[in-house]
Amino acid sequence: MIEFQFFLEVLVGGLLSGVMYSLVAIGFVLIYKTSGVLNFAQGAMLLFAALTFVSLVEHGVPFWLAFAITLAAMALLGIGIERTVLRPLVNQPPITLFMATLGLSYVIEGVAQLLWGTQVHGLDLGIDDLPLEFGGVFVSTFDLFAAATAALMVALLTVFFRYTRVGLAFRAVADDQLAALAVGLRLPRIWAIVWTASGVVALVAGLLWGARLGVQFSLSLVVLKALPVLVLGGFDSIAGAIVGGLLIGAAEKLAEVYVGPFLGGGIEGWFAYVLALAFLLVRPSGLFGQKLVERA
Repeated sequence: MIEFQFFLEVLVGGLLSGVMYSLVAIGFVLIYKTSGVLNFAQGAMLLFAALTFVSLVEHGVPFWLAFAITLAAMALLGIGIERTVLRPLVNQPPITLFMATLGLSYVIEGVAQLLWGTQVHGLDLGIDDLPLEFGGVFVSTFDLFAAATAALMVALLTVFFRYTRVGLAFRAVADDQLAALAVGLRLPRIWAIVWTASGVVALVAGLLWGARLGVQFSLSLVVLKALPVLVLGGFDSIAGAIVGGLLIGAAEKLAEVYVGPFLGGGIEGWFAYVLALAFLLVRPSGLFGQKLVERA
């Protein structure tokens, strides 16, 4: 019984950690689904959001005002990226777009350094990270808050993209860009909205990750944790980002506890990539991703 409770505790902890990965992955999905761009700058956007927010708070700006200013800054950043980077590179090969976002990530990090410096900041969201007990299983309060935040964000995105005119346009563009153009949809406008939404997602993820790890420049590397999530869930599915995050989080925690001792420990950092590589060999499009069929 004790061993089973310990297993549940590790499993639940892994699932809740996976939610944090999913928050980063959702930003990737939004961009990739509409424009086919693998936005490697998502990690830098996450860092920029967290660093801007914590710097404003440290300069005496009230919490909610700092949040509103950072939200506006991320919206402007998203629109600026779409207009200065994505729009001029429309119809370019995917590798060109990927390299553009890779270079963009370093530009964003450099701007963040010029604006706010390079020191490490602590970020307090006012959430006491106390363990709560549920049937003998201890769960982190912060992890529960992060899970609730992710659930709320997914619900809002689902409502937005399913029941609003902009959301319907987004789905049309995601399904077929040429058909969307044929019926009069303005792709640049849709892309600008999606990049703005991606910036908002980066803000939420940046605050949660910054509160957990501290706001520092290594925070941008969180983007690497999202890649196995996308491989498992699919690059073009928000539901896949959530499921993939849960699977990766649970798998790496369980592997560290139950397999790690036989391999000398420390496998949590790379086990997710082994799992993703194995999954690529079986189902390259991911659990929820669309299978691409190319005809000669």
